[in-house]
Amino acid sequence: MGTLYVVATPIGNLEDITLRALRVLREVDLIAAEDTRKTLKLLSRYEIRKPLESYHRHSERSKLERMLEILRTQDVALVSEAGMPGVSDPGQQLIAAAIESGIPVVPVPGPSALLTGLVVSGLPTDRFLYLGFLPRVKSDRRKLLESVSSLPYTLVAFEAPHRLMAALVDLREILGDRVAAAARELTKLHEEVVRGRLSELGAHFDATPPRGEFTLVVGPPEEGTDTLELEAAVEARLDRMVRELRSQGVSSKEAVRQMMAATGVGRRTAYRAWLAGEEG
Repeated sequence: MGTLYVVATPIGNLEDITLRALRVLREVDLIAAEDTRKTLKLLSRYEIRKPLESYHRHSERSKLERMLEILRTQDVALVSEAGMPGVSDPGQQLIAAAIESGIPVVPVPGPSALLTGLVVSGLPTDRFLYLGFLPRVKSDRRKLLESVSSLPYTLVAFEAPHRLMAALVDLREILGDRVAAAARELTKLHEEVVRGRLSELGAHFDATPPRGEFTLVVGPPEEGTDTLELEAAVEARLDRMVRELRSQGVSSKEAVRQMMAATGVGRRTAYRAWLAGEEG
């Protein structure tokens, strides 16, 4: 039986690849790549010549089955477009399927835009929550941010340049004007990390149009934040949700579940808000 090697590749600077990753790429029978063009540049740089096959988000189920069939007799290296495969990456499906099929899965760690952006932000790293790519639709993005607004964690997310300004607006309106950092083009020639309040980041990129892929890092609620203000914000959010859910004819059980998920309050608090809405 073969082995699936999950190989991290550079997020920008090609010198960031590990010696172990280079050895594995030279030794495997096949390389499954999210973006074959990018992977070819890496392989050419280090004079590695191996069979290369695409495996991306649009790959059909038949491609997954083909990979599993190959893995029954050969070693395969899975690489993403950049960074660690399986993190907001279509390779996660292949990794899960290999594990379910009893195929050995071996990580070959290395560069990660998630951790690189987090540590260079200067914000707390002891507890953080990764949100992946922020939803493209405004209502979905705001709903996600509302669900984590009261959590005491540093938040990390990826965002595209053409949606950055809208994301910064939503972050500030829902989370408050927290300390944050926007890291773009990490490890590349035009690497930049902008630090400050969310309002300051918005002003910076309003004056300087954003370019490149972004890793956004937002600090946790600050200790000096007024508890009464937070409670009032949560209550206001619950009131809005009660009105919306009642207008949609949602059952009390489902409404309580959604309110708990969106605001982080307990079941009793959510149910009281629901009943109060009925009285109103």
